Amino acid sequence: MANPMKAFFTLILMVMSGTAMALELPLFDAHIHYSHDAVIAVPPEQAVKLLRDAGVTKALVSSSDDDGTQKLLSAAPDVIVPSLRPYRRRGEIGTWMHDTTVIDYVEDRLSRFSYRALGEFHAFGEDIETPVLRRMIELARQNNLLLHAHSDADAIERIFKHYPEAKVLWAHSGFTNPNAVTELLAKHDNLWSDLAFRTDQARGDVVDPDWRKAFEAFPDRFMIGTDTFAPERWYYIKPHADYARRWLSSLPAELAENIAFRNAERMLEALD
Repeated sequence: MANPMKAFFTLILMVMSGTAMALELPLFDAHIHYSHDAVIAVPPEQAVKLLRDAGVTKALVSSSDDDGTQKLLSAAPDVIVPSLRPYRRRGEIGTWMHDTTVIDYVEDRLSRFSYRALGEFHAFGEDIETPVLRRMIELARQNNLLLHAHSDADAIERIFKHYPEAKVLWAHSGFTNPNAVTELLAKHDNLWSDLAFRTDQARGDVVDPDWRKAFEAFPDRFMIGTDTFAPERWYYIKPHADYARRWLSSLPAELAENIAFRNAERMLEALD
């Protein structure tokens, strides 16, 4: 008969081990914005401190306009992974794909600075067929850049149709259900999914069963993200990081590490 006291202490050690992992796990936040209003409200040095205090060792950052990203990169080149967003101001989210001057802006920034990605950009369905989006995809091809797409499944399919070798990070996992996400991941080896601004992946501090199946089916494709779309969201970086570590601790250690930081690192390595 099993020793109940030994079983009890074994359980305690398991819980303590999971807690330690949750507290120590480094994070690669794959969805950060530092737009013009955030620069004013949260100066670069303060923004970097918020990231470091949260244990964020790398962050994929874009901004409207791009000056915010450049300021943050100058403040912390060891942490910031720059992405070029095609918006010069917030109001362009719904119109940029029909404005050819956006391409002039993107091409100018690409000629002056180095980036690892284009986006996060908003585009749905037939938006991908506009000349602006087609040129964006071509620029990603020419410069070997990741496309960070806030899109529906139709738009993702259209991107791969025009550029089969594209490397795409699906923002917010399309705000769709885990079954739909896994269906698309199964079709495209170079598609990754961030979990920014989502809470349905966990119930309390335990991963939701359907999402767990998705994570286990594609352990190398998911990553975390905060989405600091407004200045006040910067003060949510640490609570979000703490929350992410708690639900990640309910997964096997290797899978938790993959989602926490390794998948994002490997995604970038795939660009090299």
